[in-house]
Amino acid sequence: MKLPIANNEPVLSYSPGSKEKNEVKKALAELKSKELDIPMTINGMQVRTENKIRIHPPHEIKHTLGYYYKGGTHEIHMAIEAALAAKESWENMDWHQRAAIFLKAADLIAGRYRARTNAMTMLGQSKNIFQSEIDAVCEYCDFLRFNVQYAEQIYNIQPNSAPLIWNKLEYRPLEGFIFALTPFNFTSIAGNLPCAPALMGNTVVWKPSETQIYSASLIMEILMEAGLPPGIINLVFVSGSTAGEVIFNHRDFAGIHFTGSTGVFRNIWATIGNNLAKYKSFPRLVGETGGKDFLVAHESANPKAVAVALSRAAFEFQGQKCSAASRAYISKKIWNDVEKYMREDLASMKMGNPEDFTNFMNAVIDEKSFDKLTSFIDQAKNSSDAKVIMGGKYDKSIGYYIEPTVILTTNPKYITMCEELFGPVLTLYVFEDADYDNILNIVDSTSDYALTGAIFAHDRDVIIHSSKILKHSAGNFYINDKPTGAVVDQQPFGGARASGTNDKAGSVLNLIRWVSPRTVKENFDPPQDFRYPFMNEA
Repeated sequence: MKLPIANNEPVLSYSPGSKEKNEVKKALAELKSKELDIPMTINGMQVRTENKIRIHPPHEIKHTLGYYYKGGTHEIHMAIEAALAAKESWENMDWHQRAAIFLKAADLIAGRYRARTNAMTMLGQSKNIFQSEIDAVCEYCDFLRFNVQYAEQIYNIQPNSAPLIWNKLEYRPLEGFIFALTPFNFTSIAGNLPCAPALMGNTVVWKPSETQIYSASLIMEILMEAGLPPGIINLVFVSGSTAGEVIFNHRDFAGIHFTGSTGVFRNIWATIGNNLAKYKSFPRLVGETGGKDFLVAHESANPKAVAVALSRAAFEFQGQKCSAASRAYISKKIWNDVEKYMREDLASMKMGNPEDFTNFMNAVIDEKSFDKLTSFIDQAKNSSDAKVIMGGKYDKSIGYYIEPTVILTTNPKYITMCEELFGPVLTLYVFEDADYDNILNIVDSTSDYALTGAIFAHDRDVIIHSSKILKHSAGNFYINDKPTGAVVDQQPFGGARASGTNDKAGSVLNLIRWVSPRTVKENFDPPQDFRYPFMNEA
């Protein structure tokens, strides 16, 4: 059986008057005109509770997009039971048949559901059309299609056989159920975390972030239309503590697929470690967590390229990417030019509602994030070690808006150079050119994280030298490019240290974590005598 060849989904332009732009505007207007009723999906059935929670756009907090129904312990138990009940038939299904479901889902997203997928991500997570297109449509389609290709690669890894012997590797799903705990910032990640294990024959309990439920509900709708059987992926809206209390004490818990904060993942890991004796198997822990992602600009770097990389990597999607550049180290020799170009960029960078396609930036995700970020901005305004040199204004009267903000510090260990902020705040340190090697060591040692990082330099010896010193500082390392925008099958994504298990979403390395191989040896002519030739003396 020959699979369709996987290719990266093309990013549409949404140029003025284009068909795709008109369709998205129509979808936005339609969604704004009504309030969606969003139940949980357990065993293929809609589940509602008496706890009804309002959803609003981060950029327009007075508008109601709809309501979701929040569950509790009872719904978690229901989801686990549904996953376990569906497991046998799902894992015994020919894997090509499982693959067909996810390939169909990708085609639905890229086709008939493209405008709606974008519109729900734009409204629910405050993304402009380009950020939504590359995430909710293109990257998610890439995950679904390339995962099928990776699965085929895994199943084709087979041992050698000797005469009269046939050796095989069977790639079994894990024994039990998988828990997918997904973030708000990428619709594609929210969809991939339950789908990747499911493709390999596992069944899943999926808890999305409460600030991503709006688009998560559409993912579930599309998967069901693509033919996903009941109970394979069970979508629940519960608090993290409620889910954890039940799931991490359940004998059949087999693994977690996680994207979120380092602190949460560490707590999960500790809880699972303390509960190991309760489980049927050692659970698989796959997590991508925080980052304090860097950009280092050597004196030989192109100042304009550095400025553009920072403007994009720090402020696209309001800096709410795990990979977003949030600390930068700039050579004194090029700093004046970098500053000039950045000021020009930020002066022309519009911020507002994503329904206005001329806006580059939109709102941060919620009030909690807004309050945290603005407290760091205020702290910098009153610090002797730092000053706000660009932006710094904010307002939450209409939505959670924070200007793109640049802090200049004289202390390379200033708090915003070390702590993950997850917002449109970039901190810069200007170094003396002779101090470059020391700066590389500071970059490597400042943060516990090691997710993404970039160096800009023209000198090849500098590039080689920098790459060597920063070898363990980033799981995704960029040379003369911004540290964001990883593409499935091109730059597999993930980091180590406090940034996660580095299992590389968008590659075969992630898929292989969701199987448990069984070696099968078949002997076509078993021995009929226990004696070996060495036992004969004559």
